[in-house]
Amino acid sequence: MRRFLLPVFCLLAAGGVQAAPVQADMARVDRLAAAVEPRVIAWRRQIHQNPELGNREVLTAQLVAGHLRSLGLEVRTGVAHTGVVAVLRGGGPGPVVALRADMDALPVTEQSGLPYASRVRTTWMGQEVGVAHVCGHDGHTAILMGVAEVLTAMQDSLPGTVKFIFQPAEEGPPPGEEGGAALMIREGVLRDPAPAAIFGLHLNSRTPLGKAGVRAGPFMASGDTMKILVRGAQTHAALPWLGVDPIVLAAQIVMGIQTIQSRQVNVLDEPSVITIATINGGNRANIIPDTVEMSGMIRALDEGMRKDIQRRVVSTSEAIARSAGGSAEVAIEANYDVTRNDGRLAELGARSLRQSLGEANVFVNPKVTVSEDFSAYQKHIPGLFFFLGVVPDGTPPETVFPNHSPRFWMDERVLAIGVRALSHLALDYLQDGHLP
Repeated sequence: MRRFLLPVFCLLAAGGVQAAPVQADMARVDRLAAAVEPRVIAWRRQIHQNPELGNREVLTAQLVAGHLRSLGLEVRTGVAHTGVVAVLRGGGPGPVVALRADMDALPVTEQSGLPYASRVRTTWMGQEVGVAHVCGHDGHTAILMGVAEVLTAMQDSLPGTVKFIFQPAEEGPPPGEEGGAALMIREGVLRDPAPAAIFGLHLNSRTPLGKAGVRAGPFMASGDTMKILVRGAQTHAALPWLGVDPIVLAAQIVMGIQTIQSRQVNVLDEPSVITIATINGGNRANIIPDTVEMSGMIRALDEGMRKDIQRRVVSTSEAIARSAGGSAEVAIEANYDVTRNDGRLAELGARSLRQSLGEANVFVNPKVTVSEDFSAYQKHIPGLFFFLGVVPDGTPPETVFPNHSPRFWMDERVLAIGVRALSHLALDYLQDGHLP
């Protein structure tokens, strides 16, 4: 990193005069981040008040693209439906680094009570739902818009190129559609120019304000959707022996697959979670139905364990159903890979964040079992994804709501902190972090 390597070069210079440009560079980032903070907050509130679901981020994309064009950047729109990509070419030669933010909201009715709370409603999976930014993506987008402004102001001194990626559908595209990071990659987001590394952050309600959680290696779990169709034989509820009860079989399958984690895989290797989230079957209290449909998620922090658990879910479900004369059809769709941070980038990132946020504000984040499609980029190039806290110290625990809660909120001071952190990280990588 430039701030750690420069003192070596200072030994070769008279009086340590080489140190001043670096300190001035750091100070300039902080001044620019402070100057853009009011607009970053305004952008965040505008996006928050007008949330859009995956592949439908039309207004958000227009806001982003308009700002990037006003900075004079090379802007491409319509990537993976509504994605926006911009390129900032620095004044000197150097590597290409990518910075990514996600733009989509969730089908949740907001209950935050904020004056700029979402009142948007739409149709999702055939139901009328509220739409809200309850995962922090509005903050991610506003932060990266601010970073683009900060780094553009420093364009002449940038030794390389920065690629800004504003991605739709991180939470998943609508059923029957493609989207998210995987589609952006197929549509060329990692080409022309090709970044050598990618960075991203996630605002996190479980982390104190301004503190950054960084981890090398497996960080966030894979996430695979499973659907289980249990088939029985319909009969009168008073005469269950004349049929096969798929509801009882479904209950046994739910319990059976929970023993995969506790009794069939080595719990000392990595965490894993198997969740059944929906069960649907039958329409009358006096009829045992033909079928029951269930759905849920499989999460793991090791790709080998992930495949092993998938196999065991299938075999366990089929065997339980078959034992009573029924059958089970299991379909598993891979949605998110394990988010695995590059070790060298994690070291660089931790050093950079300690410089920009303070030594005491950077820690080794525990592994988490939530999922992130940032992992798709990491299959192609080295990447670092980290958490940034949004809850100020001293906040009563009962008022801290998790990401995806309808009452999720953030202290907006985190926005300027995020702009500083990502700007410094990009500069550190361009100046020194790409070197072997």
